Amino acid sequence: MSGNTLGKMFKITTFGSSHGIALGAIIDGCPAGLELSKKDIQKELDKRRPGTSKVTTSRGEADEVKLLSGVFKGKTDGTPIAALVYNREMDSSAYESIRGKPRPGHADYCWGTKYGHYDYRGGGRASGRTTIGHVIGGAVAKKLLETLNISVISHVTRVGNIEAKTADLSKIEENIEKNAVKCADLEAAEKMEELILDLKETGDSIGGIVEIVALNIPAGLGEPVFDKLDADIAKVLMGIGSVKGVEIGSGFKSSQMKGSDMNDEFYIENDKIKTKTNDCGGILGGISNGMPIIVRMAVKPTPSISLIQKTVDLKKMQNTEIEIKGRHDPCICPRITAVAEASMALVIADHLIRSGIIHPNQL
Repeated sequence: MSGNTLGKMFKITTFGSSHGIALGAIIDGCPAGLELSKKDIQKELDKRRPGTSKVTTSRGEADEVKLLSGVFKGKTDGTPIAALVYNREMDSSAYESIRGKPRPGHADYCWGTKYGHYDYRGGGRASGRTTIGHVIGGAVAKKLLETLNISVISHVTRVGNIEAKTADLSKIEENIEKNAVKCADLEAAEKMEELILDLKETGDSIGGIVEIVALNIPAGLGEPVFDKLDADIAKVLMGIGSVKGVEIGSGFKSSQMKGSDMNDEFYIENDKIKTKTNDCGGILGGISNGMPIIVRMAVKPTPSISLIQKTVDLKKMQNTEIEIKGRHDPCICPRITAVAEASMALVIADHLIRSGIIHPNQL
């Protein structure tokens, strides 16, 4: 199976499945000399950990990370960094009764068709739980970005038909810690939570939009034609399960704008080149222009719902119905924010090394 590795210079390979022994990541290409500890990785994993609020799954995993290699006396040593998280509280029994009956909205049928033999428990390798590897790698990437005062933050801007007001970038990180939905608009967050819990009560789920912002990005990141910065960001975000769309800057709204409205005019402030607006989302021609990178991704509703749904029985080759048991997120958006941050950080770290802004061997 291919498709488990990301990056050119700063590479991450993830492994593991939802109900397997463990999940994790191997990071290759991190320069030596970066201060890194288990706590740095655990802090990021705790952001996506299940069972932390009423709007997430009740699966009570601690997600405690084990740092196996790549760090010596508190600093990276330039060798591959390996880290993993053991699965502790999985219940595979609920998946035996629906084996051979593809769950609507899931990849069961597609994986079975492609591979024949695969781990179907909890979605296996297609499960959202595999994003533990993203977050482990992203934790290392974020530590690299900190050396250049670059930060990546994400927040929920929409759940169903409830939309948050445009957030002050300086207050996003502070406000999202005040609510379970991870929304920077506290008034909207309250309504979002109410909607999520109402749907949870009925056995249904809801989708939304998550925005990711990268601050203090230097101009000049990105490669022409096939390795454009925005193309790499879109690829990594679309690689997250349940993401069905990605837009950068004004995104799809730009199709309705005039050039005179869309174009970001340049000006000089304190000897720095800036733009008056940021409809391009910090990227032009696939290369960063020094303004904040702003990206949004559309997250579909959690496909695991407890309502009775129609499907097929692949053994009997006949139509049937299915009822999904188990513990699932009524809305993926709050926990996927950590994965989105990690994914964006991975791409930016890779391009910083490729551009020479970060030395590939040592800090």
